[in-house]
Amino acid sequence: VCTHNRKLLLLLLKTKKIWEHGRGLLRGLRVSLAEEKMTMDDRELIRRYRLDRAGIMFVTDLIRDTLTSPTQRRNAIAPELKVITTLRYLATGKMQQCSSDDLGLSQPSVSRVITQTITALSEPLIVSQFISFPLDISTLQAQKTAFMNIAGFPGVVGVIDGTHIRIIAPSEDEDVYVNRKRYHSINVQVVFSADYRIVDIVAKWPGATHDARILAESGLRHLFEGRRIPANCHLLGDSGYPCKPWLLTPYLHPDQGSQLNYNRAHKKTRAVVERGIGLLKRRFHILHGEVRLAPGKVCKVITACAVLHNICKARQIADPPMDNRADEEDDEESVPNDVKECGREIEQLLLQSGTGLDNTVQCDKNRSEP
Repeated sequence: VCTHNRKLLLLLLKTKKIWEHGRGLLRGLRVSLAEEKMTMDDRELIRRYRLDRAGIMFVTDLIRDTLTSPTQRRNAIAPELKVITTLRYLATGKMQQCSSDDLGLSQPSVSRVITQTITALSEPLIVSQFISFPLDISTLQAQKTAFMNIAGFPGVVGVIDGTHIRIIAPSEDEDVYVNRKRYHSINVQVVFSADYRIVDIVAKWPGATHDARILAESGLRHLFEGRRIPANCHLLGDSGYPCKPWLLTPYLHPDQGSQLNYNRAHKKTRAVVERGIGLLKRRFHILHGEVRLAPGKVCKVITACAVLHNICKARQIADPPMDNRADEEDDEESVPNDVKECGREIEQLLLQSGTGLDNTVQCDKNRSEP
């Protein structure tokens, strides 16, 4: 019996060595695959992963500690491979594409890798490095100038809108995720700067939630109402938002004079957020279709995409082509020559009034107040 047990033990030890050697080879293969992907030229890397080589390494180094296995197992997946796998998923929206994309990972491994990476990218300490509303006077003034140059609308430091990201029907509280268009979604509040950077995002509310409530519960409202931002700075939003001293909405029934000119300048300026959302969804195609994850994970995906979008902007990665139809619609919007003059008049009135409101842009019965 002892001889039999000894032979069995020797066999098990030999098998363990072979198994460990095989796992070591697998890790080596995975590292080689990651290195091979990184030998592509930057144009191909951007097409597949939305970032160039330096950008991919920047993101990897940013979250390397979180992605590195604490056990340091020999078969652990390299952080670089985790990042490019996740980038490929966000770019295509197809998990199957990642597992069959010569990355050397099974679909269950891909799923775990994506969860780990999007969780790391959506951590508040990471998000705050790349998404934050400007509070310094010089940046706010630069934004006012940039927005003013679009259509002559003064005092604008951001444009706000909501966008719905389609999801599968969740197993719990299914009804609260059904939006007004009758599909399940996450309602995302986003604010863009004039150069299409995301300066604020809230991605946690189910689709049935009204835009006005998301705003009311947001940190953004506290920034403005807590007077962290000067009174002569404001956002532009559509008629789904209540008009406030710091959030200007269009007149629902404008007259043919200054109110009509105001609306035209407002629409032209606010188009930045519509284009920005379109740009975000074109860059990360997962946001275009139905995200087949639980709501909590979808919120992390959205936040991770926003962080990566701003990294792309900071690294001057070329934007995906604009939607031609959207551009045509914007081109059809004719802005009269006196809009800039109208804007200057509004600016003077805004500066003269301590509240940021006046008879031209006040919240009255012609404006929406949900």
